[in-house]
Amino acid sequence: MSVTEKVAYLKGLTEGLGVDDSTKEGKLLKAIVDTMGEISESLDSLEDYTTELSEQVDAIDEDLDSLESEFYEEYDDDDDYADYDGIGEDEFYDVTCPNCDEEFSVDEDTLLEGSIECPNCGENLEFDIEDCGCCDDECGCCHSEDEDNE
Repeated sequence: MSVTEKVAYLKGLTEGLGVDDSTKEGKLLKAIVDTMGEISESLDSLEDYTTELSEQVDAIDEDLDSLESEFYEEYDDDDDYADYDGIGEDEFYDVTCPNCDEEFSVDEDTLLEGSIECPNCGENLEFDIEDCGCCDDECGCCHSEDEDNE
């Protein structure tokens, strides 16, 4: 039984029992039942609105899923990125902390700084990057170019 049906039952019960509207108690009981009727109507309206809103949200969610799948299908192919060939990308290296065995990635600039603090345990990790002995600080390595020229 819904709230509206229960309120209708109470209203019928008060009328069927012959509650006298001229007494204080009768006026109070009638006002309570009428107020409950208004509340049940508002509740029904809110339930209808909520149902409609839920259906709209579901429709938007389905549309968004459709758009996401179409969008990401276009950009999932590696061929789309072939033109860029790493331009503007930093190289990242995986590092494992010897203290806590946490694995994390660091970029080349961080490695060249020589040390970093483990994000998990705070241990200071030092990197010993061997210099190739080149005169060029931005080594690519120029030794291979020299050998090609000879």
